[in-house]
Amino acid sequence: MGKVYERIDGRLRTFIEEQKIFFTATAPLAGDGTVNLSPKGLTGSFAVLDELTVAYLDFAGSNAETIAHLRENGRITLMWCAFTGPPNIVRVHGRGEPVFRDDPRFPDLLEHFPDIDVAEHGLRAIIVVTAELIRDTCGFAVPFMDYREDRTLHADRFRRETDDTLSAYFEKKEHVASSIDGLPGLPLPLPLPPRTA
Repeated sequence: MGKVYERIDGRLRTFIEEQKIFFTATAPLAGDGTVNLSPKGLTGSFAVLDELTVAYLDFAGSNAETIAHLRENGRITLMWCAFTGPPNIVRVHGRGEPVFRDDPRFPDLLEHFPDIDVAEHGLRAIIVVTAELIRDTCGFAVPFMDYREDRTLHADRFRRETDDTLSAYFEKKEHVASSIDGLPGLPLPLPLPPRTA
């Protein structure tokens, strides 16, 4: 039923890019640490960079577990489910890295997301994932569900924030600068691109 792939291309890439939601899973190294599982959406916030590399935009939120886990150990799994059409589940197991806004790579990475206004969502970082294992499974038990539209609540909430107020928002949240388990999370104050003259 399942198959292992050497790269993200062809029908596999098309399937991944057509999905409206995907999930990320990370965990700390500690055996009693908190496993994190997050849904990711917003049309235009995910990109396949090449046959072994994908990236997604990490937007404002009240936690930063994924960032904390990636900073500690880099392990991440991404998963897509077919909620329409033929059943399918695709997982990309790999190594992830949060690329913050002050990183010299950030502007070039941001060009892979032309269809989303990042200013509306309080962009914190771009998560870049290098695939180590790519596989699919049947998905026979995944229900049919229909996509209607993206929610506007996230943009409605964060489009009014400036870099300074966004950083202040993060500083008030208990699990942004550090994870639930006390690992370093999002660097604060919020990393910003160098100001140009």
